[in-house]
Parts: sequence; C-alpha cells; structure tokens
Amino acid sequence: MIKLTDNSEGNFRLLNLTDTQLTAGEWEEGNPTGMSFRETTETLIERVSPNLITISGDLSYAGDFVSYRKYADYMDSFKIPWTCCFGNHDNQDGDEPVRQVVDEYMKHKYFVFEKCEPSLGNSNFVILIEKNGKSSEGVILMDTHDQVPYRLSLSGQNRAWAGLTKEQLDWYEKRIEELEKAGCHDSTVILHIPIHAYFEAAKAAFRTDGPDKSMTIEDGDSAEYWNKGYEDSFGVYHEVLSGYPEDEGALALMSRLGNTKNVICGHDHMNNWAVKFKGVRLIFALKTGLGSYHEPALNGGTVFEIDENGVKSVRHEYVDISKYL
Repeated sequence: MIKLTDNSEGNFRLLNLTDTQLTAGEWEEGNPTGMSFRETTETLIERVSPNLITISGDLSYAGDFVSYRKYADYMDSFKIPWTCCFGNHDNQDGDEPVRQVVDEYMKHKYFVFEKCEPSLGNSNFVILIEKNGKSSEGVILMDTHDQVPYRLSLSGQNRAWAGLTKEQLDWYEKRIEELEKAGCHDSTVILHIPIHAYFEAAKAAFRTDGPDKSMTIEDGDSAEYWNKGYEDSFGVYHEVLSGYPEDEGALALMSRLGNTKNVICGHDHMNNWAVKFKGVRLIFALKTGLGSYHEPALNGGTVFEIDENGVKSVRHEYVDISKYL
C-alpha cells in the first residue's frame, strides 16, 4: 500500500483524466489532438491545483513506446504525484508491452505505482491518502484487461470486453480489510472498463430507455431527467454501454463490505454520467482530449474533493477545445 500525506488546510483534490489515446505523432508540435490534450491538462491543473492525478486507462496504444515515454515526461513536468491503471488499448498486445511501460514509468520521480501479482493483471494497487494525520481515503486502482472469449450465440466463440476476475475480487476484499485496519472507511475504485453494475444503474436511473444524444450537459444536472430516487445524479448518456456481459459480482461485494463509495471508469468516451446505485456512486469519467472518437463538448477531467472523512464531492470540470476542431 502506498501512502500520500497531506497536512494542508484545504481539501485533498484528486484529478482524473481518461482515454487520451495519443499516438507518437500526436505529440508532435502543432498536432491538434496532442495540443487539445496538453491545453486541457494544463487548464485543469491551473484550475484545480490537484494533489494527485490519476488516468483511468487507454493512455496510448500497446507498443507505441515513444508515445508512452513522452506521456510520462510530460506528466512528470508538473511535479505532482500521478498514476494510472491500464485500459484495453494499453493491454491489447498482452502483458509484456505494458510491463515495459511500467518499468519506464517507475523511473519517473512523480509516478506513483506498485507492481502486483502478474496473474491479476498489470495495474492493481492501493494508494492511502492521509489527511492531517487521519487515514481518509483509499484509492484502489484495478486492471480490467482487454477482451476475452465469450459465447454470444450458438454459432461459436466470440469476443467480449473483459472485467474483473474472481482473483481480483478476492484481492480487493483483502485490500479493504487492510484499509479498515488502517482506520480508512472510505474508498474509490478506479478502473477502465465499467463493471456490470453500470448496466443495471442506467436502467434504474434514466427515464430514457438507452442513450439519448439530445441530452445536454445542462439536462444532466436537472432532476427531471432522472427517475425517482436518482435526482442527485448528473452527466449525459450518449453512447451504448460497453462492458463484460455478465455480472461479475463486484458491486455486490462492494455493497456488502461498505467501504467503497465511488467507482470511476473510462472506456465509453461519450458517457459521463454519475449515478448512486445500491450505495455506490458509479461514475463515467469525463474524456480528456480529442484522441480516438470523441464528442468535443464532453472534454475535461473529473475532480474528487477529499477531506478527513473521505470523498466530500465529485464533479466534472469541462474545458473548451473547439479551436482544435
């Protein structure tokens, strides 16, 4: 378990970025995709003054080592602790390229990371935030891998997005026990591909049956767009959900243990809704930059305000990058 200590008077601020998906060429000077990422990141850091920056996967594409190296050099330049979990595109060529990236990243002064048992994946570890001497928040990063064989029809095996494995859920339960022993009763899980409960939460919370591309950011902040009991939700639902097609049991375990209050994922670039479901707020992170497919208005980062008792609030911070279109 990694510990980050903050003795300042204000809240500890965690800034999450996601799905940047930058290639080596997009880091070149004048490239609009790279420029959109850099301007978004620098604007957010200036606005938020984060104590920790997390990236919820799909930094680049497996094997593009030039891009990963430039990414790490850039993030380290802010002299702010930063970390990541890996997404399907980071993992798409298997474990070895990701492990090479980790070895490179761990040479960087401000990169915060702990290697895990290889059978669990490439990014499973815990950061304990200590606020003014009190264990206030556990940040649990977990690897959702890439794709797995899955029988979608009688015609044979097809592929499905992977999810958390039983071994990872066992690992998670032990980490929660450790956090509780350390006096930390609030935690946030950061991963890339959403757990299956996101499908259930969408059905329960939204008045629409599936995505509604006419829904605006302002609409998402209005109680009239949500079913009864979910009026405190926010964000938009513009994209069909992607994830493992069966319930892996993650939310049931989180609800039973009672420590994790927030889960944030990436993967769906045009969803950024946040719904409290069965005691856990399920959040789609706000996409960062124009890498891969995107909806330009849905750009920025997601901010967690953390005090001595854990996460106090969650919000999206939007950054206008229309000039790069």
